[in-house]
Amino acid sequence: MGSLVAQLSSRFRADDVRAPLAEDALGLRAAVAAVVRPGAAGEEILFIKRADRDGDPWSGHMAFPGGRRQATDATLLDTAARETLEEVGLDLHARARPIARLPDVMPYSRMPSPLTVTAFVFSLEDPAAPLAHNQEVAASVWAPLDPILRGDGSTTFRFLRDGVAFDLPAFNVEGGVVWGLTYRMIELLRELVG
Repeated sequence: MGSLVAQLSSRFRADDVRAPLAEDALGLRAAVAAVVRPGAAGEEILFIKRADRDGDPWSGHMAFPGGRRQATDATLLDTAARETLEEVGLDLHARARPIARLPDVMPYSRMPSPLTVTAFVFSLEDPAAPLAHNQEVAASVWAPLDPILRGDGSTTFRFLRDGVAFDLPAFNVEGGVVWGLTYRMIELLRELVG
């Protein structure tokens, strides 16, 4: 598989990625960062394992760094960068460049109010940049990207809602399970690079 960064860079203009989105009248907005860097065996993508916290619907899950938009964020791109800096100490404005914005997704889980999440793909220009987790993150993993995009490690995740079990598509990543919103974002990446 060719370089994800090269493929996305040829499809998206920087202005398209940085353009502000219209606000979602239905509820809250959030943004995440899918950070890609060159690795010894090809490109790698950053996942975090969220810390276990009461009241957090994504407690303990594997995900991309990110979170809800704050009034001080000029754009959702700024939200993704701010949250990444807060959660793993990686300054995307200084050390990376945005290369793609994925279509919006909404969680299947019930939320107090509707939430729309936008994922931005970043190319890390400084692959040796250190990470420093805050209290929201239990661990971080740089996972090889090609096997993920090929669908290697496919599995299912049993999700319970209102006492009903659903077996959702997922994949194993370095000892963790990626499912739900993050899985759907990876699927969107797969569609983009064919």
